[in-house]
Amino acid sequence: MSVNKLALIRYKTIDDCLRNRYRKWTLEDLIVKVADVLYELEGITTGVSKRTIQADIQIMRSDKLGYNAPIIVVDRKFYSYSDPEYSITNAPVNQADVEKMKEIVGVLKQFNGFTYFDEMSDMIARLENNLYRTTHQGRNYIQFENNHLLKGLEHINPLYQAILNKRSLLVEYKSFKAAASQHIICYPYLLKEYRNRWFLIGRAKKRKVLLTMALDRIIEFQELSKETFYEEEGIDFDHYFDNLIGVTKNENDKTNKVVLFVNNYNAPYVLTKPLHHSQQLLKKDENGIVIRIDVVMNFELEREILGFGECMKVLAPRILKSKIKKRLQNAMGAYEEEKEEDTKE
Repeated sequence: MSVNKLALIRYKTIDDCLRNRYRKWTLEDLIVKVADVLYELEGITTGVSKRTIQADIQIMRSDKLGYNAPIIVVDRKFYSYSDPEYSITNAPVNQADVEKMKEIVGVLKQFNGFTYFDEMSDMIARLENNLYRTTHQGRNYIQFENNHLLKGLEHINPLYQAILNKRSLLVEYKSFKAAASQHIICYPYLLKEYRNRWFLIGRAKKRKVLLTMALDRIIEFQELSKETFYEEEGIDFDHYFDNLIGVTKNENDKTNKVVLFVNNYNAPYVLTKPLHHSQQLLKKDENGIVIRIDVVMNFELEREILGFGECMKVLAPRILKSKIKKRLQNAMGAYEEEKEEDTKE
């Protein structure tokens, strides 16, 4: 069964609605939402008919596209999924779609190598590998870093659409340190990936501070159509993260000249894979190298340094050197306590 682009947009929009457990969806609500999305993405002003949405729901419920979506009607009025974990995005891809995607990958590969497409090389390779595995039995021939247990990846597309269309959000978020979740009204500005983990950068309505929220800690969110969206005029997000490792940063944080010694064993690793794009080689001798990076001092920087253990030493600034020294002493203290416990036994 051939599925056109507009139909896929409608199915995906209905799926997004039914997965939103914050709200009850009538057929009229779904019609309005689909019409809004079609206007935003395709500029279609004619809306969508009741008959079309009803037909879409029937197709999603059926096996025609392999969805078999568990769509139910509650109280004879509200549409929902009986399985809160269900999404059509989890459904297997049919052969016709595989062939179409092969054509698309073929076109992308023709552009691969051009400067504008340099950052797409790994994506093209990933797509080609996944398509090959779909049609051939056997092992992977290329492996990418991936964490299948990581939560929140399903939020990427709807959050991207909210940023693109400047939609205010109500986010239910639970940080690692919090005992309970909290509801935050925020204005989303950016999605950022760091070490295979995704973060939403936005400004909170009440606190007027820039928030960095891990997608795997977002429980649920919904768009607030009546909440005015506030643009962030004072920050250039293309360069906001240029002076740090990771994603943790306050707007007033200053860049520091961090000077590090790296022993000979790890020097080639650090030289071929710089800690930061600002890295400069200051000195090289028989013991190792001295490098400088210009970054904000944050948790990720400390973790990066501690990851090298005894092979790296902070030379400056003094405050960072003291922090790392104290953390290493605390780590050593934990082993000393363990040694005393073993002696008592």
